[in-house]
Amino acid sequence: MRLKALFSFLLFITLSFGYAQIEDKQLDSLIVETLSTFEVPGISVGIYKDGEIVYAKGHGLRSLNNKKAMNAETLVGIASNSKGFTCFALAMMVDAGKLNWDDKVRTHIPEFQLSDPWVTEAFTIRDLVTHRSGLGLGAGDLMFFPEGSDFTVENIISNLRYLEPESSFRSTFQYNNNMFIVAGEVLKRVSGMTWEAFIESQILTPVGMTNSKASYNRVTDRSNIIDAHTRAEGEVVQIPHDWSATANPAGGIISNVPDMLTWAAFLMNDAVTKNGERLLSSEQLHELWQLQTPLHVSPDDAYDAHFKGYGLGWFLSDVKGGYKQVYHTGGLLGTVTQFTMIPDLDLGIVVLTNQMNGSAFNTITNTIKDAYLGYENRKWLTTYGNRNRAFIQYNDSIKAEVYNRVKAAEKLKGLPQPKQIVGTYTDDWFGDIHITYNAKKGYTIKSERSSRLSGQLLPLNATTFVAKWDNRSYDADVYVKFTFDAHGEAVSATMSYIAPITDFSFDFQDLELKKTK
Repeated sequence: MRLKALFSFLLFITLSFGYAQIEDKQLDSLIVETLSTFEVPGISVGIYKDGEIVYAKGHGLRSLNNKKAMNAETLVGIASNSKGFTCFALAMMVDAGKLNWDDKVRTHIPEFQLSDPWVTEAFTIRDLVTHRSGLGLGAGDLMFFPEGSDFTVENIISNLRYLEPESSFRSTFQYNNNMFIVAGEVLKRVSGMTWEAFIESQILTPVGMTNSKASYNRVTDRSNIIDAHTRAEGEVVQIPHDWSATANPAGGIISNVPDMLTWAAFLMNDAVTKNGERLLSSEQLHELWQLQTPLHVSPDDAYDAHFKGYGLGWFLSDVKGGYKQVYHTGGLLGTVTQFTMIPDLDLGIVVLTNQMNGSAFNTITNTIKDAYLGYENRKWLTTYGNRNRAFIQYNDSIKAEVYNRVKAAEKLKGLPQPKQIVGTYTDDWFGDIHITYNAKKGYTIKSERSSRLSGQLLPLNATTFVAKWDNRSYDADVYVKFTFDAHGEAVSATMSYIAPITDFSFDFQDLELKKTK
């Protein structure tokens, strides 16, 4: 099915009769093409329009291992789309008179502390959920990402004081998950319930999201749930689910298309359930969708936006010259999702995937959205497909060049000797990293507290090595640069990405490793 024909048909039906009357096969064709273009095993898509679900289907496979089909009911981790639920829960506490958005965090968590004493005292609940802390992108995420670390919520709160800011307080948008973990702890302390228990009993159940759970480990029936997938070493492979329950307030919810469309309908019905129960005041729902942290808008923005920014747990913008858009995306290792609402059009779109390629959900969401907004066919599949191929080629070329240099370094003279670098290196918030050497196996590197971060340490030149992680699905290999004292002994080390495809939650660049043993 050609995209031009598809779009024309979508637009005609939308403007003439309402989207509900479109033949499913027209949208099916786009989704099937999207699967193959971006090497995504499975995608489920849902559309809510004018009070009813007009499309809810799964396509492809929920798992490359079991070959079972993806359908609308297939459970998927919605990742950071969970942030909207966390903020909704906090807003319920505001309605209940148990907190205010501008309460100081230390009022509820006295031990909360950042590196700057003034910022510590000034930091509010609102600041926790608007990505304006001053900390860098993903700062501290290694405490819960990837899964397998032993950091507790208490550890994370205690360690925030060691993270150095990249910008001044409240001046810059820098996405941060750990502040949402703190927000989840605030909810626990003011409500008397765990974040998971509150989300399920006070939101998911009354809203009617009957198949959703607040955490992967709370899903008891896994007969229809995805496996995660990613591109590793040039091919898409199935990988284990990866998410630490410690970070659930930032991204723990498991859901499916019907439930997420129920969530959209509920929110666009002014937070009133199908049974007529109001869960949040109009004032607080309005507050959630108010701009808090502005973002730059390109002069040639694809949706003619005048503004963009972040509200309380939601991205916000206008589209097509005035329609308010409320949206978010989410990503886990092997899973990415997108949730979009245009309340003025009573339109909700959800795209859930089981491969970490955001070009797939952008292709589908934008094509559907364009039909309702009246844009001409903009060939998103072609645009994103070309970008995706170029990006993969670019990253693959960087990695190939680096490992060619590693191979060539085997013949170099003057490389550090094991006695110069072997030992324990300690970061204030991440703990110990051990570097060892075996004459047959060479160097190894391993985190003490995040057990899955282990791998080879390969010489590159006189000061720099490459950490090649054992788990190749991470796609997060890094340079490890050593600093030596006057006697040639390593005293410290820093890390940096090899390729830009590395997920920002692998915040190796924030580590300041000092040799302690």
